[in-house]
Amino acid sequence: MRKTSFILLGAAVGASVTLLATQPRIMFVGSSAKAAVADTYRQLNLFGDVFERVRADYVEKPEDGKLIETAINGMLAGLDPHSSFMDAKSFKDMQVQTRGEFGGLGIEVTMEDGLIKVVAPIDDTPAAKAGVMANDIITKLDEEQVQGLTLNQAVEKMRGPVNTKIKLTIMRKGQDKPVEVSITRDVIRVRAVRSRIEGEDVGYIRLSQFNEQTTENLRRALDDISGKIPKEKLKGYVLDMRNNPGGLLDQAISVSDAFLQKGEIVSTRGRNAEETQRYNARPGDLTNGKPIIVLINGGSASASEIVAGALQDHKRATVIGTRSFGKGSVQTIIPLGSGNGALRLTTARYFTPSGKSIQAKGISPDIEVLQDVPEELQSRNTDTKGEASLRGHLKGDEGKEQTGSQAYVPPDPKNDKALNMALELLRGTTQNAAFPPKATPN
Repeated sequence: MRKTSFILLGAAVGASVTLLATQPRIMFVGSSAKAAVADTYRQLNLFGDVFERVRADYVEKPEDGKLIETAINGMLAGLDPHSSFMDAKSFKDMQVQTRGEFGGLGIEVTMEDGLIKVVAPIDDTPAAKAGVMANDIITKLDEEQVQGLTLNQAVEKMRGPVNTKIKLTIMRKGQDKPVEVSITRDVIRVRAVRSRIEGEDVGYIRLSQFNEQTTENLRRALDDISGKIPKEKLKGYVLDMRNNPGGLLDQAISVSDAFLQKGEIVSTRGRNAEETQRYNARPGDLTNGKPIIVLINGGSASASEIVAGALQDHKRATVIGTRSFGKGSVQTIIPLGSGNGALRLTTARYFTPSGKSIQAKGISPDIEVLQDVPEELQSRNTDTKGEASLRGHLKGDEGKEQTGSQAYVPPDPKNDKALNMALELLRGTTQNAAFPPKATPN
């Protein structure tokens, strides 16, 4: 019997994509294994005893389904920050979100210390326009305390009919009092890719997340740029993945493939050696070998780290900015049958082509560039804490874990030091030993 599940990546609430079929294994159980199984059943009996005691004696009659769902959520929350249970509605919402269109506010969030933390607002959404910032801590939703809600429950409350309002109460570092923000819900049509021409000779491509539309939109952006700039005049491309929280694994692979002719893009390794999978590039560089500079920062996570790591390891691009978030794990969405929702379960770690794990460490840029933070924002926390700061995170290489880094991006490109350095390098007005990257001889 084949069990079908879906693989995803993302620093926050994510979505599914690549089908993964697993086969049942034949196992031979020895005496020690039998003892372990017996102990497990004793623990399950304990759970059954507690469940029945709560049903019989709790001060108010509880809902059996809610008790079970809460127990499942507690079990998964105890594993790592990215494993969770989705009820049927949340599972359906997630599937809608992967298509790049959904209703809500337009923020990527995660759970930290029982509160909702903003990973990043999505470009041109109600949340971004209302001034919600990365690292904001949401404490109340319409005056209801977030403490005690699961991540899925909080996300569900933030969604709702278009043109309805919700008030967020936010704790922001540097602010003495909570910040209250009223946001009107809207249909969130995520433009995963935006592009423009910089100075008539450089193509700028902004990847904000990895949904089902990302690779196709990237192809269109490359076609648009190459159609506007003659080949002999085009200096190269800037691929901006700053504050990109991730998304779909297959999109990270296909985006990387768009710039590579050959070689491994990423490998995923589960608990057992036979579960290792390797994904390789196919011939065909959509940029025809033009120079590429990748921009990352502390908000670049998961799928964006796969792309940055692949292009960096293959010496295809120079990476500029600050160290990335450090989420090096893969979540598999496992449907639980009609009406039962799904599990979002961490099932593997991923590794860059050189065999490096970025878990709790991140991608280090070839050229570090720190932004000048405006004086009025200096009292706020413009850095991310990174994967290593999340409670219960999977451990990285011993002694090599790194906390977060700067995630501020100036709204005016003229003040964007990382972007300006990229443009200067591509045009040759600035030199650096890291650009162009020097390929290792075969």
